[in-house]
Amino acid sequence: MEQQSLILLVLMFVVVYFFMIRPQMKRQKQEKKFAAELKRGDKVITKSGLHGKILDLNEDGTCVIESGAGKMKFERSAISMELSNKLNNPPAKK
Repeated sequence: MEQQSLILLVLMFVVVYFFMIRPQMKRQKQEKKFAAELKRGDKVITKSGLHGKILDLNEDGTCVIESGAGKMKFERSAISMELSNKLNNPPAKK
């Protein structure tokens, strides 16, 4: 009986790892790569929904974005990878 509960516990950990932990780690790696590859002139959308164009990238992990409201400084981590990719690569029409 003890062996079955140990196997069940290990199996539950494996399922949690492959369905929750591993995809989250992969996503974090993709977001870090996206933030590192940003360049001047890129059109982006922040996680709060602000649309703009990158004017300057700073070494301290921030960037200056120009929008309809003027120039604003944001952390690179505040830029949404999904929304920015959809903006720059719209889905093809069938």
